[in-house]
Amino acid sequence: MSHDYAHSLNPAPARLRPPLRRRLPMPAYEPPPKYSEFLQRMLVRARESLGEEFRGITADGIVRPGLFPVRKTGVSLEPTLRSARDFLATLDLRQQRVVSFNIQSDVWRSWSNVHPFLMRHGLGLHELTAAQREAALALVSSALSASGFETARNVMKLNEHACELTGLTEEYSEWYYWLSILGTPSAFEPWGWQFDGHHLIINCFILGDQLVLTPQFMGSEPVFAESGKYAGTQVFRAEETVGLAMMRGLSPEQQAKAIIGTLLPGEVLTAAYNDNVRMPYEGIRYDDLSSKQQDVLRDLIGVYLHRLRPGHAEIRLEEAFDHLRDTHFSWIGAHDDRGPFYYRIYSPVVLIEFDHQPGIVYANDEPTRDHIHTVVRTPNGNDYGKDLLRQHYARHDHSHPRSAHRLGKE
Repeated sequence: MSHDYAHSLNPAPARLRPPLRRRLPMPAYEPPPKYSEFLQRMLVRARESLGEEFRGITADGIVRPGLFPVRKTGVSLEPTLRSARDFLATLDLRQQRVVSFNIQSDVWRSWSNVHPFLMRHGLGLHELTAAQREAALALVSSALSASGFETARNVMKLNEHACELTGLTEEYSEWYYWLSILGTPSAFEPWGWQFDGHHLIINCFILGDQLVLTPQFMGSEPVFAESGKYAGTQVFRAEETVGLAMMRGLSPEQQAKAIIGTLLPGEVLTAAYNDNVRMPYEGIRYDDLSSKQQDVLRDLIGVYLHRLRPGHAEIRLEEAFDHLRDTHFSWIGAHDDRGPFYYRIYSPVVLIEFDHQPGIVYANDEPTRDHIHTVVRTPNGNDYGKDLLRQHYARHDHSHPRSAHRLGKE
């Protein structure tokens, strides 16, 4: 980043917080005896979504072809492959069966941000030994940048802080996160992994040296720990600060173009079970910005895409920047020092959402800056690497285990 806000992101100031929300406990590590009406509706929506054929997020219901070619990037993913094999080597046969899924499994699309147990799968980190847990985190780390992994771990640490605040040990923990391996880790066959839990979902698809790290959901409540084991831990300072700088840097006329509503959405629009959302372009276009404003928008995109490991982050940024003329920035809410807001960056190849949320840990029914959700998606059919996988199967014979491709001879 090239602007002052990128180099002076001070800790979040202490703020007066509402009382904790009181409600019946909902375990994170197993299905409850009875789901609440809200969770029952979510499960119905989840099953309906999984019953739909995957198309991907589009502007008008029509997937734009040719956006994601299968190609050599020249940036090795050997460290991720090695980390996956090292992790699997720590598991016994039962654990290997539990953690492993077919590359085309619906498990990819069965993730959820909420902390109660809905559709969790794979191995929970709370079930693993210290060595196995370390190997699992090494796999996650291998696909992320140092700052991206730090954010992911800080989300987990703040989930532990939520436990400290509430005393709800069955609901919140640093280790209530599940890891699944999809396909067989390979240098030439498609494979991937999914990390799934409260406020942290990362889908990682790999084909050769190509990497897709979406859908990627990161959030937290609270976003800053004022006390406890992880006092001082905070998340999404750059996402919030640079997003606010982007909106404040627009003229009143430009802000009017960017604003797309008055009420914040109850959730980011492409959260769980929204893989096929039809989302028209809204807001202000990149070409309608000044050179300085365009710099800030590129910086804001970089805040999110630099969560990827070095090399692949630059590849993803180049992909996003190739479509800047079709990139839109949109906004809902305040742009003062305290008010909550929502923003979106959207192009044919990347979708980013940021949203302030009402309280779950805290008893505030209106959004505040103490609860943040973010999501990064790949529109037009390449979330979960689906378009790359489709092209791979169209090109190569997988009809029997000794085909030339599956033996690595083509």
